[in-house]
Amino acid sequence: MDNDCGFTKENDWFRYRAAAIIIEDDCLLFAKNEVDDYYYSIGGAVHIGEKAEDAVRREVLEETGVPYEIDRLAFIHENFFDGTGSFEGYKCHEIAFYFLMKSKGSQKLKSNSYSSLGIKEYMHWIPIDNLENYKAFPTFFKDKIDTFDSRGVEHIITNDY
Repeated sequence: MDNDCGFTKENDWFRYRAAAIIIEDDCLLFAKNEVDDYYYSIGGAVHIGEKAEDAVRREVLEETGVPYEIDRLAFIHENFFDGTGSFEGYKCHEIAFYFLMKSKGSQKLKSNSYSSLGIKEYMHWIPIDNLENYKAFPTFFKDKIDTFDSRGVEHIITNDY
């Protein structure tokens, strides 16, 4: 965590994140841990001096045990939110690059992942057509994942303060 592009100052928390969109058999891969009551996208903090593309490949391998390749950058997300769970009490600001990963044609994973706080993470394949029934972040996936433009990058701002 010492080399992550992020910081905490009093009750403010900021992070530069690289995240993956992994779709197999019409399901989207999310992580969930033993503490928080929600699902979240695969990915994590970009390290100082690291390219976002390298960070997402590293994070995907760490979390899934599978070396996925990048297809393309799909979303840039500026996210402002009140922290919950392990971020309770923080005003959070995150900049995330979401990369669509190339399909492997299988949902088989070799996951043995722990969060940066040392909390066990579990991988979950959520059917895309049932995503609205889950407390899953980022929330814009519910509206965008079926229709995102295969040629462009979409910039999304979410302000939940």
